[in-house]
Amino acid sequence: MKILVCIKQVPQKDAPLKLNETGTWIREDVSYEINEPDAYALEEALRQKEKHGGEVVAITSGPARSQQVLREALAKGADRAIHLEDNAFVGFDAYNTARAFAAAIKDEQFDLIFTGLQSDDYGYAQTGVILAELLGHPHATIIMQIEKSDSGIRVKRELEAGYFQFVDMPLPAVLTIQSGISKLRYATLIGIKQAKNKPLRKVALAEVQSALSDNLQKIERLYVPQKTKKTEIIDGSPNEIAKKLVERLRNEVRVL
Repeated sequence: MKILVCIKQVPQKDAPLKLNETGTWIREDVSYEINEPDAYALEEALRQKEKHGGEVVAITSGPARSQQVLREALAKGADRAIHLEDNAFVGFDAYNTARAFAAAIKDEQFDLIFTGLQSDDYGYAQTGVILAELLGHPHATIIMQIEKSDSGIRVKRELEAGYFQFVDMPLPAVLTIQSGISKLRYATLIGIKQAKNKPLRKVALAEVQSALSDNLQKIERLYVPQKTKKTEIIDGSPNEIAKKLVERLRNEVRVL
């Protein structure tokens, strides 16, 4: 099977966030890592390749620093990578990101396309399903298991309240992978060395520009919540204190 994995580079979870001058996104001088749900999507793609053979291709968009997540994917076992390289890709909404990916792979035929369920930064959970619509492929979300069948694949979806759904799907298809579907592997030293010689195709913004439109979604302002601490002592007898406390909870805090 030929599998495409969409990967995103996001700020590290424990990195102190530094807003840019306009207060609309994160500055470049923070630490970045592979988006965790995308790491599980990559792992599942590699396992499918190990079971059934084929090729795994990793794709991402963003500035030059984003190439790090592709190198990580190649080191873990992906066969080649595609990098839509330009700072402008950082500000794209899910719709334009999906359109850019669709334009970049228009000359290729993939049996499966995996994305993580959502990104750790925006958290839209939209790119995968929009990409499926643009390509005209069936899609399924929150995937916990994938089994190849004679007619295509059978997937297990996680629903609410501990329920699961099994769905038979034809190929090609797009799946958004749930975190925890399997145990993530580490890149080996040999894999890291081999990654340096694996193909990495760069796609300029101009090459996909005709497929793009104005963003349908944009961030107006980001801010870091300010921590405040205020202690107030209520005086009086126990009955008076209890009465005052109830009044505060009912009228000011509004939890009663």
